[in-house]
Amino acid sequence: MVVAEDGVLFRDGLVRLLVEEGHDVVAAVGDGPALTDAIVTHRPDVAVVDVRMPPSRTDEGLRAALAARAQVPGAPVLVLSQYVETAGLDDLLADGAGAIGYLLKDRVAAVGEFLDGLRRVAGGGTVLDPAVIAELLASRRTPPALSAREREVLALMAEGLSNTAIQRRLVLSAGAVEKHIGNIFAKLGLPPDHDQHRRVLAVLAYLNG
Repeated sequence: MVVAEDGVLFRDGLVRLLVEEGHDVVAAVGDGPALTDAIVTHRPDVAVVDVRMPPSRTDEGLRAALAARAQVPGAPVLVLSQYVETAGLDDLLADGAGAIGYLLKDRVAAVGEFLDGLRRVAGGGTVLDPAVIAELLASRRTPPALSAREREVLALMAEGLSNTAIQRRLVLSAGAVEKHIGNIFAKLGLPPDHDQHRRVLAVLAYLNG
């Protein structure tokens, strides 16, 4: 595993947490170029990356992660951000390879949620923070014709929830959840399949529609 974070205290704390949970941290770096080099050199199971790092302190971490995935296609990356920042999200997901996560740093304090997201990204899944999804959905001015319930289901899909988890959260039957997801795919022009990343593509199609 690779950790990229310029804040020494946060980086050390994150490394300590990961090691205590049984992960092998092969590199802990503090700037974008070092992150790209670490991913290309070590080919980690997953890289945990802060968005804002030197030298630009804007989206350096995100751009370094994109550069690394250009050299190591599909390299799993979990991006952490202090605030809800949606810029660059399309670029992060554009290659369609999955193994991408985008979470707020507050999620690290909820250790179980953070580690669950980390496992899903390492396994090739796609995880988006609920706050990021809420911001994206709220910013839409002309959303496609999804019902209120379909929007709820779509937001939970973007969080990475399974059909069973969506059932529990919304108190729906299995058939109802499947029907809503089928309707979402149909309205967005995405043929349904069993690819977890397709569920997040549905969110992107909705936001860009």
